[in-house]
Amino acid sequence: MNISKDTVVQFHYTLKDDKGELIESTAGKDPMAYLHGHSNIIPGLEKALEGKAVGDSFTVTVEPKDGYGPRQENAMQRISLKHLQGARKWKPGMMAFVETDKGYRQVTVVKVGKFNADVDTNHPLAGKTLVFDIQVADIREASAEEKSHGHAHGVGGHHH
Repeated sequence: MNISKDTVVQFHYTLKDDKGELIESTAGKDPMAYLHGHSNIIPGLEKALEGKAVGDSFTVTVEPKDGYGPRQENAMQRISLKHLQGARKWKPGMMAFVETDKGYRQVTVVKVGKFNADVDTNHPLAGKTLVFDIQVADIREASAEEKSHGHAHGVGGHHH
């Protein structure tokens, strides 16, 4: 079976920036799972996985336009501390989650005041060229429920 629309794909990855610095990896953990063809992962990676089979290993370089987009220089926002999720005490450089009308969004804390924080709403990987080492671990047909929900369920996927 090859990766195509409405297949659930499990893969291991090691992500580095274009200077070779390690960003994250699934080594020693469960593989990541996603529903192919539903924009659940960045476009450049989904495109590179199309047509691959179990056991395939490859490296793909994803430019910002096919990854997390270009970095927006005017993406600062002041947010009430009560809306930041992920820690009790905030310091500059920490990652936080904020609930928006489009779901949760990851932000970076830039400055902390008594009641508010200034945050950078760019994704931490925005503007970066990303290099993925990929190994396809499993491919299966998606269930009707996964298709209707638009994402993979189970290990490495979404848990309700």
